[in-house]
Amino acid sequence: MSTNPHLSRRALLGMSAAVPLALTLGSGTAHAADSAYAMVYFTETNNRGSGTDYNLHLAVSTDALEWMPLNQNNAVASPTEGAVGLRDPFVLRKQDGTFVVLATDLKGTNWSYNSQYIHVWDSADLRTFTGYRRMKLHDMETHSWAPEAFWDAGRGQYAVIYSSVNSSGHNVIMVNYTSDFVTASAPQVFFDPGYEVIDGDMALSVGGYNYLFFKKVDKLVAARSTSLDPGSFTEFSANEGASHNGNTEAPTVVKSLTSNTWYLWGDNYRPNGVFYAWQSTDLASATWAPLDQRTYTQPVNSKHCGITTITTTEYDNLLAKWGTPTWNRLKSYNYPNRYIRHANFVGRIDEYPITPYTDSQWTLVPGLADSSGVSFRSVNYPSRYLRHYKYALQVDVNDGTSGFAADATFYRTPGLADESWASFRSYNYPNRYIRHANFVLSIGTISTTTDRQDATFRVGY
Repeated sequence: MSTNPHLSRRALLGMSAAVPLALTLGSGTAHAADSAYAMVYFTETNNRGSGTDYNLHLAVSTDALEWMPLNQNNAVASPTEGAVGLRDPFVLRKQDGTFVVLATDLKGTNWSYNSQYIHVWDSADLRTFTGYRRMKLHDMETHSWAPEAFWDAGRGQYAVIYSSVNSSGHNVIMVNYTSDFVTASAPQVFFDPGYEVIDGDMALSVGGYNYLFFKKVDKLVAARSTSLDPGSFTEFSANEGASHNGNTEAPTVVKSLTSNTWYLWGDNYRPNGVFYAWQSTDLASATWAPLDQRTYTQPVNSKHCGITTITTTEYDNLLAKWGTPTWNRLKSYNYPNRYIRHANFVGRIDEYPITPYTDSQWTLVPGLADSSGVSFRSVNYPSRYLRHYKYALQVDVNDGTSGFAADATFYRTPGLADESWASFRSYNYPNRYIRHANFVLSIGTISTTTDRQDATFRVGY
C-alpha cells in the first residue's frame, strides 16, 4: 500500500516466521523437512489490462528466488463473497501441518472500498482450497488490508495482523486472535508508531527478537520486540530502509533453507508490479544488500505475494497437480531487468513489465530444421516464429519452406558469459549467435566479453 492511496495499493506479503529446516510447529504436528517454497499472489499488469486477475495464484521455487508459476499462471481459487476479488494473499502452515490462506477483500484499485472482513481458505496440501469464507475483524468504517497470521505460542492462538485506519486517523497495524480462522477476538492495535504504517510481515524468534517489517512512506523498515504483545514493537532500523527509488511496499521476509541468508522482497509500484529483493545474514543489523536481478525472477505479473516453505513431496505433488508452464521467458544476462520480446514483430529485449506481457512469452519447440535444435514460437502469434532475416531477428509466419525452417532454428549451448545460463547458435550461420545490440536482437559473431554477455540468456518463466 502507499501512504497516498491514490498512488498504489498493495503488493507483496510474506512469511509467517523463521522456519527451521526440520519443521516442528510448536506443540503441533511435525512433518518432513522442508526443501522448497510456495508463493501465493494475484496478478496485475502495468496497464491493468490483459493478465490482471484478482484471484488466488500459486508458484513454487526450490531456492525462494527463481519462481515457477503453476496452472499456467492462471488462478487456483476465487473468492465468491464481498468484493468478489482479492489482493495481498498470504499463506501460513498451521500447527496441524495444513495451510490457511488469507487475503484482502478488495477487487481492483478502489481504495475507498471498506471491508471489515478478509477472505479465508483452508488447504491440506495447496492442491485444493476448501472451506472458503470471510472472517470479520472489526466494526470500523475502514478497510482490512494485507492480512497475515502467525502462531502466538504464549496465547495458544493465531494472531491475524492487518492494516486499518483507526481513531488515530491513519493506518496502523491491528491484531485479532483466533483459533480456527472462523471467528476472531476483538481487534487491538498491534503497532502504531504515530505515522502511516501498512503491510506488516513477521519473522519470529530470531536472536531473541520478533521482527515486524512494514512500509514506512516508500521504504521497507522494521520494528522488533522480545515479546509478541500488542504495543511492544519499536522501530529500530539503522538505515533508511530498503527501497528501489522509493515506491516500494509490501515486504516479504524469507529465510533460506540452506544457509543463514534472509531475503527481503518488496513490490515497486512505479512501474507497477516489479519485485526487488535484498539479502541479509543478520536481521539485527537492519542492513540489506540489494540482490542482482540475475539471481531472481518473479512470476509474470505477480503482485503482493505470501511465501511458505514446503516439503519435497508437497513440491512434487503441486507440479503433478498444476503442471509446469508450456511457455518460457528469456532474461538478458547483462540487462537482467529486460526480456526477449517482439514489438511490431521485431525481436528486442525490453524492460519488465512488458505490455502486452504475452509479447515476451515463447513456446520452445523442436527446431524446425533440426529437431535437436530449438525454435521459438510466439505465444500470442502462434503461427509466427523468431527467425533471422539479413541477420536481424523478427517474428514471421512460418511459410513452410526449408529456408524459413533454417532461419528459425538454433542450437542451445551453455551460456557464453555464464555456463549456467544459455546461448543460442544459428543453425545455418553456425559462427553466429542470438545477441542484442542497442536492445535489438540479431544473430552476430562473438569475440569480446561484451559480445558474450549480449548473447547470454536465462530460460525461465
